[in-house]
Amino acid sequence: MTPFSIAGIQMKVRAGISNVPMMKHKLDVLMSIYPWVDMVMFSELAPFGPLTHNAMPFPNTIEDEFRAMAKKHKIWLVPGSMFQKKLGKVYNTASVINPDGEVIGRYDKMFPFLPYEQGVASGEEFLIFDVPNVGRFGLSICYDMWFPETSRTLAVQGVEVILHPSLTGTIDRDIELANAQATAAINQCFIFDINGLADGGTGRSIVCGPDGRIMYLAGTGPEMIPIEIDLDRVRSSRERGVLRLGQPLKSFRDHREVFRIYDKDQKLPYLDSIGPLLKPKQVTKGIDLDVLENYPDESLNQ
Repeated sequence: MTPFSIAGIQMKVRAGISNVPMMKHKLDVLMSIYPWVDMVMFSELAPFGPLTHNAMPFPNTIEDEFRAMAKKHKIWLVPGSMFQKKLGKVYNTASVINPDGEVIGRYDKMFPFLPYEQGVASGEEFLIFDVPNVGRFGLSICYDMWFPETSRTLAVQGVEVILHPSLTGTIDRDIELANAQATAAINQCFIFDINGLADGGTGRSIVCGPDGRIMYLAGTGPEMIPIEIDLDRVRSSRERGVLRLGQPLKSFRDHREVFRIYDKDQKLPYLDSIGPLLKPKQVTKGIDLDVLENYPDESLNQ
């Protein structure tokens, strides 16, 4: 058995102000109640909420405060994410801090929630790290999970736990919960999807095991979610199959060269045909408002 304890903190996040003091308070309380926790993670954009005008260069003094907290409690810490200014662009960036207070890596969200998350650039590098004598972990942020290529890339490099801070306040949270279960099952790994509250989401954080089953589903209020996991469950699943049935990672390994849609030179006319990545426009009586100017007024009153 390889036990490891991870706690998600589902808390209210306000836009336009610093949520850092409350994050530090919540962390102190959690570690006082549950001193056995090894890793703590917050939701996406927890420190300042979803406003890009809070973007700042990295490293910065806020990250330093989280480094001090990780060192104080001797924990691994993923303090959600913050908007980062880098090379004239803005990225949605999550830091991973070890128990010595060292930043061991930063991950830039690969798939901003376009066309709604305007002005945020796409990251290009995965973040995978090892917790000594425990196992391999990887980062993913919110909308990334809608693209199975991201989670599969982590899994085929040995990631056993995907840490997935989210900010979902939209009506598709039910779909995301299904995505989390499916991602855990098809990649035979643990998923910790921690969502925020208020300006930071509608809660309902979820933790799934390597068989895709729900280990815990939070409600819509503030919660501390400490869960001990056994990473040997991942190794057993990948060796023997999900519920001793399908072995998706082995099957993918044996057939991965079939997927030519990923060749950069491959033409995909259908994808080009579905139009640009833009917000939908209002539709009145079945007619897109963009084309109303082409119709006489009387034609709309028939």
